[in-house]
Amino acid sequence: MKHVLSIAGSDSGGGAGIQADIKTMSALGVYAMTVITAVTAQNTQAVYQVQELDVPIVVAQIEAVYRDIPVDAVKIGMVSNAAIIHGIKASLLSFHAKNIVVDPVMVSKTGYQLLRSDAIEALKTLAMIADIFTPNIPEAELLCGTSITTEADMRQAAETIAALGVRNVLIKGGHRAGPDAGDLLFLDGRFVALSARRIETKHTHGTGCTLSSAIASRLALGDSMEAAVRTAKAYLTQAIADSYALGKGTGPVGHFAALYRKAGMETVQ
Repeated sequence: MKHVLSIAGSDSGGGAGIQADIKTMSALGVYAMTVITAVTAQNTQAVYQVQELDVPIVVAQIEAVYRDIPVDAVKIGMVSNAAIIHGIKASLLSFHAKNIVVDPVMVSKTGYQLLRSDAIEALKTLAMIADIFTPNIPEAELLCGTSITTEADMRQAAETIAALGVRNVLIKGGHRAGPDAGDLLFLDGRFVALSARRIETKHTHGTGCTLSSAIASRLALGDSMEAAVRTAKAYLTQAIADSYALGKGTGPVGHFAALYRKAGMETVQ
């Protein structure tokens, strides 16, 4: 059994954050461990409140895991302020962490600012220790300070982010208009286009968390970076197809739907 550590915020609605990470990692056959950076009060309609944890307890969680359990990969999600970011970076460096996937969570699906604006520069420093950085288009625009509408823009953004010190960058294209929900992977200096059909559903809560956790899981299992990203994207595409119309707003993707079918259970739609 491989072990993957998620460093992220808690989603009380269960569709994103730590909860989505645990579900994804479990579905992909790795053991999930967690470091909580913040507690959010949210549901499918909105994020109502966020309580950031103090840096010492965030660091203590990382240290507790690494001092006892082998960590085969790390996924970093919601890290809302500069102090937490610097604490995480220093701690992971001290333990020589490997297979680090950084998902720069900045704004929730419902529009809540999850990263303080004065922490964007600090977030960029995580690129220096990341094996892959996975922004969506709005996040890449904030990181690069440019508008992204075309594939050429995505390529430029990937190169700009890679210049921060990360070898591999995945620009997620789900926010672009059109029938294709293609992503662009900048892999060791070359571009790899990853196309996928766009699934017409509003229930896409937790897609970024799910994809980054899936990449970390596959890296832990021994995949190459390209293979990990391709397999993770295929898993996410199916999870979106199996999305769950939970609550009154944007429901979560179906993390376990394939396993439910295999067990002969009906999936909930």
